[in-house]
Amino acid sequence: MKSLRILPFLLLLAAFAFFDPPVSIYLAGDSTMAQKLASRRPETGWGEHLQQYFDMDRARVVNLARNGRSTRTFIEEGRWQEIVDALRPGDFVFIQFGHNDASVERTDRYTPPADYRRNLARFVADVRAKQANPVLLTPVMRRRFDENGAFYDAHGEYPGLVRAVAAELRVPLIDMHRTSEQVLRGYGAEPSKALFLHIPPGTSANYPQGLEDNTHFSPVGAELMAALAVAGIRESVPELAALLAGPTAPAPTGPR
Repeated sequence: MKSLRILPFLLLLAAFAFFDPPVSIYLAGDSTMAQKLASRRPETGWGEHLQQYFDMDRARVVNLARNGRSTRTFIEEGRWQEIVDALRPGDFVFIQFGHNDASVERTDRYTPPADYRRNLARFVADVRAKQANPVLLTPVMRRRFDENGAFYDAHGEYPGLVRAVAAELRVPLIDMHRTSEQVLRGYGAEPSKALFLHIPPGTSANYPQGLEDNTHFSPVGAELMAALAVAGIRESVPELAALLAGPTAPAPTGPR
């Protein structure tokens, strides 16, 4: 009889022994990736759309990106250490900064190129020290077209520094900078406004005077950028691509 009473307990222990907790995918980045407050809607970070591509029983997205952060301020505010402390072996950390690091005129967030590169290398080392997996992402493009409708980039050397660190340290790279450029060129100057926060006056309670923002995404733009990220996962992060379970359609490169 005693052995019969112990049997359920042993079965429970066996179940826990074979239980495989979901992999965590931590997002470290800026406003282009971050979860938004209700007071900022319809602004949407592309990271908000990433979970739909993964079964939560196998992989969960933890979006710790924040508006206005650079690599420097993300470290100084303790946000990076929060991720490091939470990491388990086998987890992933998606690292995407650059918009704010490159803002020379914003001394509260600007990070010189040499410091930016060192910060990226530190991120990689810290993640690997926890037996987790760093993934570097170049910053997404801002919407920039000149008076003739020709697209141009405003990020300077920062995307190239991400690529250099990824190559030097053998880190998977998702080149959102190049793929989002292809999308913006495909859409063109006027149609691409739909991907960003171009809000007519009187149509949004949060922006009653209207808004023309060529950095932050509309829900449509954020969803498209998330699809680009997933395409990058399939190409560059095969061990994580094996956990994808959501939509598989490729992101469009022009208006739908």
